[in-house]
Amino acid sequence: MRLRNVTGSREVIASSRFVVHEPFEQRGKWNEVFGSSNPIQIEIGMGKGQFMMQLAAQNPEINYIGIEKYSTVLLRAVQKMEVQEITNLRLIRMDAEEICEVFGKGEVSKIYLNFSDPWPKDRHAKRRLPSRQFLARYDEILADDGRIEFKTDNQALFDFALGELEPAGWKLEAVTRDLHHDEKMRIGNIMTEYEQKFSAMGNPIYKYCIYR
Repeated sequence: MRLRNVTGSREVIASSRFVVHEPFEQRGKWNEVFGSSNPIQIEIGMGKGQFMMQLAAQNPEINYIGIEKYSTVLLRAVQKMEVQEITNLRLIRMDAEEICEVFGKGEVSKIYLNFSDPWPKDRHAKRRLPSRQFLARYDEILADDGRIEFKTDNQALFDFALGELEPAGWKLEAVTRDLHHDEKMRIGNIMTEYEQKFSAMGNPIYKYCIYR
């Protein structure tokens, strides 16, 4: 777990109007949740919400959903939303493995994976969010022209992610091993909390954008 346990975090999340509490019931009906037919983009492992909140604020014509497994982490995003409400952003607490039970076929236009858990042991490879197992899940919920953007400071995870693309039937649209010094790919980049921390330490940030 990325943060120490916070007493009462589950209760706060359970009562928050920014959190969708029965996401499985919304499968195929997310436009009804937002009350519009705008495209839906999701971030899996949204952390404290900095990236998704900035993205949603900048793009009111797109509906965003931030997904986070841990209550103690999602709590921080809920607290930020209480200070700065963003109408085109909703939050979900759930495990990413259940993603196909929450979104219908082609319902999502873009997926963001930012600084995902590297699961360094080989026996845990299928748990990594850019693994071929998860790419198969994303294939089910992404629109035909959908894209996935992945950022990390972990070179081993990035190399693994690149190696998963061909077996899973995905193609690179853009790739860099030093995002903050890439004149083209850094345009419009929104940093996550981890990205700010790692880049301040001098770590290069790796990124790809892929499609089928």
